[in-house]
Amino acid sequence: MKISPLQLARYQYQPKLPGMLRNGISEICVRDGAATASVADQKKIQALFPNTYGKNEITFQKGANTAPAKKQVVGVILSGGQAPGGHNVICGLYDALKATDPENVLYGFKGGPSGLLEDDYVIFDDAYIDQYRNTGGFDIIGSGRTKLETQEQFAVVAEVCKKHGINAVVIIGGDDSNTNAAVLAEYFAANNTGIQVIGCPKTIDGDLKNEDIECSFGFDTATKTYAEIVGNIERDANSAKKYWHFVKVMGRSASHVALETALQTQPNICLIGEEVAAKKMSLAQITDYIADSVAGRAAKGWNFGVAIIPEGIVEFVPEFSVLIAEINELLAGAKADAFNALPTWEEKYAFIQAGLTEASMAVFAILPQSIQQQLFLERDPHGNVQVSLIESEKLFSEMVKKNLADRKAAGTYKGKFSPLHHFLGYEGRCAFPSNFDADYCYSLGYNAFMLIQYGYTGYLSKVSNLKAPAEEWVAGGMPITKMMNIERRHGADKPVIRKALVELDGKPFKFFESVRETWANETCYVYPGAIQYFGPAEVCDRTTITLLLEQGE
Repeated sequence: MKISPLQLARYQYQPKLPGMLRNGISEICVRDGAATASVADQKKIQALFPNTYGKNEITFQKGANTAPAKKQVVGVILSGGQAPGGHNVICGLYDALKATDPENVLYGFKGGPSGLLEDDYVIFDDAYIDQYRNTGGFDIIGSGRTKLETQEQFAVVAEVCKKHGINAVVIIGGDDSNTNAAVLAEYFAANNTGIQVIGCPKTIDGDLKNEDIECSFGFDTATKTYAEIVGNIERDANSAKKYWHFVKVMGRSASHVALETALQTQPNICLIGEEVAAKKMSLAQITDYIADSVAGRAAKGWNFGVAIIPEGIVEFVPEFSVLIAEINELLAGAKADAFNALPTWEEKYAFIQAGLTEASMAVFAILPQSIQQQLFLERDPHGNVQVSLIESEKLFSEMVKKNLADRKAAGTYKGKFSPLHHFLGYEGRCAFPSNFDADYCYSLGYNAFMLIQYGYTGYLSKVSNLKAPAEEWVAGGMPITKMMNIERRHGADKPVIRKALVELDGKPFKFFESVRETWANETCYVYPGAIQYFGPAEVCDRTTITLLLEQGE
């Protein structure tokens, strides 16, 4: 198989570890921190996790390793969507395991949690692992979205682990996957299986973080990848001076990706879903906001610009959320078959008009027909609208176009508006990890083994002080239950890790808020260029602007 020179060079890159993990396995000891409690619903969470709740946070430091010596047989899975650096988590875990004892074994279960259930695995060795060091993707063992949440599944996993002599499972995933890790750890503890469970925080969406987890892995690389493309688009816009680019970026439940991409590139417009929800902004208000920038720039002779749109923006618009709920109800059960049997869009439109409230119909009526029809595309397994299929970048450009036409008729706008559309999604999920993500992920995996060696279960691998050079990073662990609360899911109360949304009183948003009016009316574009892997540390190892602002820079 032919490989690129960059790929060959990345194989040879040696990720940097936190100082206390560089001492050698035999010189790493544990310092206990404070006992923990869940972020909310403490009594309910404690009742659900009696064996794993309230444990201490821990950090690793230099000192004699007091962990009992024993052969370690560990299983690992990748769960959920891809994120740059996942391979390095496995590489770090493997290297720590083998550095402790060459006889230790690492099983990689294929295709995510289903690999554990189906006993489909590979046993890693040096030759296999070395093909994936510092590379993007999850193709080392693949991933999947099967949830581990039933007693029957847990029993199967326990039997598979028992069959292979596995004493610990590492689950690399996002908030749902690590919720599953916590529940699995509790089951294993309650049933005295002797099997530990450790989680690692992954998601490019950036919504798995808190005071302990400063950053989920993959976010740095994905946002740098998107920022490179947005910067290129900005350069083209500023060169051609005749197009408005509407760029949708990933992030359905939170707008961290949009905000970070904007902080790196300084576009004219960036919508933040959490702000839209907090201010209860309507579609018309959002449209006016964008159109004001278009008109203001046109008055200066600048008929071009760039707008960043988060993937899940429409779900934050209160009136749109109500509309979605009514459509879900309108097409519940057999009514969906009756709707789908109608031969023309005109007949379907009449069916919709008869079934929606007047307020929701008013919202539906202002949508471009293409968006109206997208709301009635293939449903999800629960029969609901798949909001991710809505082309929100086209929705807003069409609504802005109509708004500007009204302004032109009123004599308040004389410019030209030529929109172009982009969706940046999969381009960022499997990029070569940045040096930051390569180092961070390797450290998370190495650190996960230390948690296993010291007997912890139900813990998340934690590496903090990430704004500093890797030498100064702090490694340790925190009980997953600390991040949990109770939420209503599919008609039942469920313990879940609370998603971290963009904080409107946080430093990253406050900085953005202070400069966005200037960005909207001037041309302040920044062109960050491609991710750099070789060169000065201030270029190659720098982390996200979001993290730097949060940590006081």
